[in-house]
Amino acid sequence: MDPMEQVLRQLREQEIPCRGRRFCRETVNGADISELEFQQTSFHACRFTDCDFERAGFYDCVFEDCQFIRCRFPVSYWKDCRLLRCKADGADFRRSRFKGCALEEMLLRYGNLTGSVWEKCAVTGCNLTEAAISEARIQKTVFEKVDLTGAELFRTSLKGMDLSSCTLDRVSLSETCAELKGAKIDASQADVVARILGIEVSP
Repeated sequence: MDPMEQVLRQLREQEIPCRGRRFCRETVNGADISELEFQQTSFHACRFTDCDFERAGFYDCVFEDCQFIRCRFPVSYWKDCRLLRCKADGADFRRSRFKGCALEEMLLRYGNLTGSVWEKCAVTGCNLTEAAISEARIQKTVFEKVDLTGAELFRTSLKGMDLSSCTLDRVSLSETCAELKGAKIDASQADVVARILGIEVSP
């Protein structure tokens, strides 16, 4: 049995958190990680496939160059974590909460972030193409060079956010486009917003 699988079994049997561990190049398939807690734990180049992280908690953890394939994270909790260059395309993060986290160069294409909460986070260079980010609550969070092409932002207020470095092509909004009210965009994005509003811009 791989070291991580042994640790996961121990956590489940003894109902204790994983604290201060480092996992490198581990492969985990079909694991039940739901409701487990990880503190000051780092994961480097690990691969998770078909794993269930529902209601799992992560505190001051680092995920670096990891892959999450067909994984589920609904109602998970993340505080003071760093996720660097990880791939989680299509992952389910519904109603998850991120507080004080940094996401850098992550692939979250087609991910489900509906109803998620973001507080004091920094999202940099991430790809959220066609992700579902509806009815999310985003507070004091920075989006820099985030690709939101085709993302669904229905009922997610972006008020006060600087989106001038982000890609907004084909984002899905409500009829009134209230989601963008109070957000900062670059002049070069005006044509994109005009198309979303159904306004025809003369050349």
